[in-house]
Amino acid sequence: MSYETAKTVSTVITEIDRGNYVLPSIQREFVWSTNQIETLFDSLMQDYPIGSFLFWQVDKEKYNEYDFYRFIREYHERDCAHNPKANLSGESDVIAILDGQQRLTSLYLGLKGSYAEKIRYKKRTSNNAFPKKKLYLNLLCESENYSMKYDFSFLTKDDLMNASEEDTEHHWFEVGKILDMNDIGDVMDYIEEHITFNDFYTKEKAKFARKTLTQLFQVVNTAPTISYYLERNQDLDKVLNIFIRVNSGGTVLSYSDLLLSIASSQWEHHDAREEINEFVDEINCIGDGFRINKDFVLKSALVLSDFKNIAFKVDNFNKTNMLKIENNWDEIRESIRLAFQLIYSFGYSGDTLKSNNAVIPIAYYLKQIDAPSNFVESSKNIDNKLKIRKWLVTSLLKRAFSGQPDNVLRPIRDMIRENGNNEFPLDRIVNQFKGTNKTIVFTKEDIDENLMKLQYSNSYTLSTLMLLYKGYDYSNSIHIDHIFPRSLFKHKNLKEFGLTDSDIDFCISNRDSLANLQLLPALPNIEKQNKEFNMWFDKQNPTDTMKIQYRNTHYIPNMEYNFQNFKNFISERESLLKIEFEKALLH
Repeated sequence: MSYETAKTVSTVITEIDRGNYVLPSIQREFVWSTNQIETLFDSLMQDYPIGSFLFWQVDKEKYNEYDFYRFIREYHERDCAHNPKANLSGESDVIAILDGQQRLTSLYLGLKGSYAEKIRYKKRTSNNAFPKKKLYLNLLCESENYSMKYDFSFLTKDDLMNASEEDTEHHWFEVGKILDMNDIGDVMDYIEEHITFNDFYTKEKAKFARKTLTQLFQVVNTAPTISYYLERNQDLDKVLNIFIRVNSGGTVLSYSDLLLSIASSQWEHHDAREEINEFVDEINCIGDGFRINKDFVLKSALVLSDFKNIAFKVDNFNKTNMLKIENNWDEIRESIRLAFQLIYSFGYSGDTLKSNNAVIPIAYYLKQIDAPSNFVESSKNIDNKLKIRKWLVTSLLKRAFSGQPDNVLRPIRDMIRENGNNEFPLDRIVNQFKGTNKTIVFTKEDIDENLMKLQYSNSYTLSTLMLLYKGYDYSNSIHIDHIFPRSLFKHKNLKEFGLTDSDIDFCISNRDSLANLQLLPALPNIEKQNKEFNMWFDKQNPTDTMKIQYRNTHYIPNMEYNFQNFKNFISERESLLKIEFEKALLH
């Protein structure tokens, strides 16, 4: 390995654009935010060190032994977050980046590309949720961010169009245009044309603009900024070891990135990286969205392939194992997909599913019984689905997959395999772990200390409420609803209802308690909104039969539903909930 003469940023960007610099599949994908990119450019402008890079010269004879990917130019959080595969012609050697991918991709996006990330609160399915942004530099003044000197910012076209023409504090220069400037004369021409000292721009601002744009030109086009080591050895094992060593100090490199690189070279009929990336995206788009990653898919593949050793280690992803996973990939993929469709039908999403590992035994069971594609919708297996749901809910509430999940996955897999095509072996699993730290058996103390004290914002509240709604239809979106509307728990409102200060304190302290929560389909919950419960209840249930049915479904005590009676309501509903929890959980 040798230390080479440093290159300019513009030279490296040109090589990336031409496809002469590529990424080996052992590289993790791009993960930097716009803030990190802006900070990197600010560091360049201030002559701060940005670290050295490690390049690997790959001989054209080695192209077929490894997979390589191009840099992302137009990053899109939903539609283009994965690197496209490089089509290497073999006409000349290429440079693969072993260390510095995040920094180089950031420079490439800032100078040649764009960045589109989801706007908070907008739906992921909406194209308007991902506006395209380019990197700009304000030439008129320093950044208001105390940690940065230069005002770099990713902006959309609308941001620029909406800028006031009378704004004397901002002149946004598109950073990538610095590549089109050949010398300092071009810089001066731009300043003279756009920011000449006059009545609009002060002398100080014109001077700052001239110095800032000159500095940008120098750090991109003339300064030898990219310092790097070059590895010429073509031994893949050595290169892999170098890569692991140099990546051990920064953002931790996940095993899945290394494993996918191995899989990509060992699968015979599929591209493992593309297959698994696409599958992760597909699962995460089911329903309201889940949050699985490549690690989860690879771990699931070990379990569903019936390997004795399911530890997440490189040794378990040898060529023999990888080929078995590839041969069973369609079955593995369909079982995992069906498992997530099933738990979505239970009402779960990425926000409420607190352990993805809890889904692996369900996927294994569905694979074991060769579940049909309509398993979720079919009415033939209602009791079986209730058993699966109860196991999932209780295992999540008891945090059964915390710590060492393999110690739970292995014995459950054995029981499911021995169970054959019968219904989910809930009772056997319960008995197997009884008395251990992985038990899913509840006691009265568990119910009192854990479940009854849950609040609205707790991530386990949904799972707890699910225990009450055995035959509920979760196929549509389900909301956790405040029975007595949350918005009415204001001191002024409660005072107008005639409550004493003591009663008001009780109301506010119990506003988000489990006893004031129920599950409602999205539409009724939206219609209910902040209506007083007594009025909404009577209108929603005009007959005595409907009232009784509603009370039975939601475990609502029969009484007057007004705030003067709220203390009694909470007390009686807590009693009803405890009785039901004990029926559902005590064995």
